[in-house]
Amino acid sequence: MPHQDFMARRFFLFDTPDRFVAGTVGEPGSRTFFLQAKEGSRIVSVALEKVQVAALAERMDDLLDELEKRGIEGAEDNEGVVALLGDGAPLDEPINEAFRAATLSLGWDGSKGRVLVEARAPSEDEDDEDVLEDDDDSSPDGPDVLRVRLLPMEARSFVERAVRVLGSGRPPCPLCGQPLDPQGHLCPRRNGHLLN
Repeated sequence: MPHQDFMARRFFLFDTPDRFVAGTVGEPGSRTFFLQAKEGSRIVSVALEKVQVAALAERMDDLLDELEKRGIEGAEDNEGVVALLGDGAPLDEPINEAFRAATLSLGWDGSKGRVLVEARAPSEDEDDEDVLEDDDDSSPDGPDVLRVRLLPMEARSFVERAVRVLGSGRPPCPLCGQPLDPQGHLCPRRNGHLLN
């Protein structure tokens, strides 16, 4: 029987993280984005795309607004509390990429009163769009998973930091809106001429 290299899927579960943030490594224009969860000395970093961070922050903000309308404690957009919790520190070291997130999901765990965030590595069945619904967490096969539960106030802090991280990249071109590179920018609104 031929030998197969088999790696069992890994679950990184954080039910009460000390910290859960979006952050970057590298210079604007060549940054790598990460979600990072920390509990005690355990740190897990998952790489993802900038657009995934933006979508997660937007959807989480919408979810928190909906929870606030329903009177869920801690979901309100209290600027004072968020500023107090505001996490401006860099990502915790060491930054070892556990996996690259292919899919993100977001939900509300009413029984625990927490926002649920899940990032999954690419699955073997890349074509299967219903991976999240079909995936059995008890199975040793399947993609690696990072699952984090946050209090609504912690989720608000995550959104606030994610917005700051997203906005700290390259400034947009005043003509076309595309990111400006330090060495200049070939602007389509200037017929491909370099804009410095």
